[in-house]
Amino acid sequence: MIQAPFSRAKYQGINVLVMGLGLHGGGLETVCYLARHGAGITVTDLRDEQTLAPSLASLQSLRSIRYVLGRHDPEDFKKADMVIKNPGVRPDSPYLAMSRRIETDISLFLVHSPARLIVVTGSKGKSSTASAIHWVLKAAQIQGLLPGQVYLGGNIGLSPLAFLDALRAEDTVVLELSSWQIGDLKGRVQEGSLDATGKPQALLKPRAAVFTSLLPDHLDRYGTMEAYIGDKRILYQGQDSQDLTVAPDDPWGRSFLAETLGRPLVYAEQPLPDDHAGGWLTDPQGPGLARLEGASNMPVEVVPAQLLVPGYHQKKNLLAAALALLDLGFPPGFIRDALGNFPGIEHRLELFHETGGIRFYNDTTATIPDATAAAMKAFNTPVVLVTGGTDKKLDFTPLIKAAVQAKAVILLAGTGSDRLKPLLDRAGCSYHGPFDSVDPAVSASLEVARPGDGVVFSPGCASFDMFLNEFDRGCQWKEAVRRLTRKEI
Repeated sequence: MIQAPFSRAKYQGINVLVMGLGLHGGGLETVCYLARHGAGITVTDLRDEQTLAPSLASLQSLRSIRYVLGRHDPEDFKKADMVIKNPGVRPDSPYLAMSRRIETDISLFLVHSPARLIVVTGSKGKSSTASAIHWVLKAAQIQGLLPGQVYLGGNIGLSPLAFLDALRAEDTVVLELSSWQIGDLKGRVQEGSLDATGKPQALLKPRAAVFTSLLPDHLDRYGTMEAYIGDKRILYQGQDSQDLTVAPDDPWGRSFLAETLGRPLVYAEQPLPDDHAGGWLTDPQGPGLARLEGASNMPVEVVPAQLLVPGYHQKKNLLAAALALLDLGFPPGFIRDALGNFPGIEHRLELFHETGGIRFYNDTTATIPDATAAAMKAFNTPVVLVTGGTDKKLDFTPLIKAAVQAKAVILLAGTGSDRLKPLLDRAGCSYHGPFDSVDPAVSASLEVARPGDGVVFSPGCASFDMFLNEFDRGCQWKEAVRRLTRKEI
């Protein structure tokens, strides 16, 4: 069913049920935004008060909120004028079936945002790519090349509702969106707005839609790769010829570029024909090159050969970012220089500690086997690999191949690690653990690592057996490393 969205003025007196307060900030910012605009709010979450303590503490000043924690009450869903669902809530939830109207923080944002929109999605690399685009846009703003302000939000950890009230038409917003967030927007339209064909304009219409690597993920929820990719396709279905779609040169990416009504730009691992627009990397140690449609056949360098964050996969992420930035009109040399100074982001192959000649990395957002394999390829020095966690019903072959190349393998406990153990045994790859907390995993890594080695925490699995989420997992890993290495000195 296509729903016509509430206007902001109608939030006054509206009875809103926020389903899933969470700890990432989406539910928190939704509550704060709606409270500012006069809604009556009930928060419901299956997690208890102790687990949600950080978020609840942030809402202490909002006295009028009603909380239903540790459970859901069907009557709350039946009585609410509007339910705001967390993206982690499955769309087939029986509680949602009781609801009159279902929204998300992203749908509320899109209803009211006047700003230019750039959206990044994919299986891995979307946070780095979105952050790199934001980094270059901020540099452009500082140098007077871009009017207005620049904002970054979405799945990266900040709901765009946090800055919605400040937005103006001349501003630019970069959103990282997951397949779940995009899927929640299927069939949604912008009230009172028609597209070029006279049909209602899709609520999601990014000026630039950027796809990073597309790999099997979340199959425990989707069941098939086709269903997972189907939600990704929604990203470009509201675009027109004034917009841009950037996608990788693989079967899924090529299908996106064939379907989109936006201008298609591909990025590849080999030079493109002279009549093709896009970007390419011909050498893992070399620069990223690009050519736009209608431009000279001479390619331009948009990604430098040397980056601050290692890895061929990172170079591909920055090439995707560079193509979007080129289409927005920024000079190639400016893009190249700005990307060369991009420092990367927390939890993504993050070098956070060094002691005794050993470097410690936090790659906790490597939640699929392919991401761990890509992390291992980023190093030309010995690696102690700390991996494992919760199973997502994915193929572990890439992780096993990477683990065989490691100096040592250390496992964290979890349902995914239970599947990994016999696979490692068959590959003749020994391992330490599995350990049921990060402290013994850190201690085991200190026993085997030597000066010149890298200790890389890249789980290749989800986090929910032992941690609140992957960010909690990464923070616990960093804290344990810093604490236990101080004891070693």
